[in-house]
Amino acid sequence: MLELFPAGFEEIEGADGIELVAYTDGRGEELIAQAFGGAQGADVAEDWEERWKAFHRGISIAGLWVGPPWEEPPAGATAVVIDPGRAFGTGAHPTTRVCLELLAELERGSLLDIGCGSGVLAIAGSKLGYEPVTAIDLDPQAVEAARANAIANEVVLEARLADALGGALPAADLALANITLEAVELLGPLLASRRAVTSGYLVSEQPELDGFRIVERRQREGWAADIWERESI
Repeated sequence: MLELFPAGFEEIEGADGIELVAYTDGRGEELIAQAFGGAQGADVAEDWEERWKAFHRGISIAGLWVGPPWEEPPAGATAVVIDPGRAFGTGAHPTTRVCLELLAELERGSLLDIGCGSGVLAIAGSKLGYEPVTAIDLDPQAVEAARANAIANEVVLEARLADALGGALPAADLALANITLEAVELLGPLLASRRAVTSGYLVSEQPELDGFRIVERRQREGWAADIWERESI
């Protein structure tokens, strides 16, 4: 369902199990039938254009509030306002939350966000005092969303289209990569950073990052994030 409807779908618990509901058209119904061997269609409620907003709620963590533009952040929190309709990354996923925790705790400096998605981590880093901040992604829509969200949050960062595995990466004091395990393990020789934070994989998985050693691991809801330091040469 995530692959078919990356913008979101609904889970409804019932006596016979969990029903997965996507707000879509005839083509989407065909895709569900092909993937699961059957689907049932029904007309949506008149307020369908607003109902999806109920599934995107703000979260508070480490003095930050990350949420959609139609919610009001709590008093005193540093707000990171993200449009959930633009690209992956709203702050709700456990790996995003643990990365936000680490950004709030680590020494400030320049920051490189690898696979930035909506820009939530890059924007949070900028608001926490990291400077300069560079965000890269392979998806043009993600780069566009990161730039738009940066403007909406009144922060200065550079978001650009780049293949993180296509060559040497921009230098930064801290490299942050909340991506897949396979991609993380290819980053080592490409990084020009003293420290790195990686996430996007399960607690049961242990990545290897060439040229770096793990100094700390954090866990949240079965997902892991690791802090790395470059090994002495």
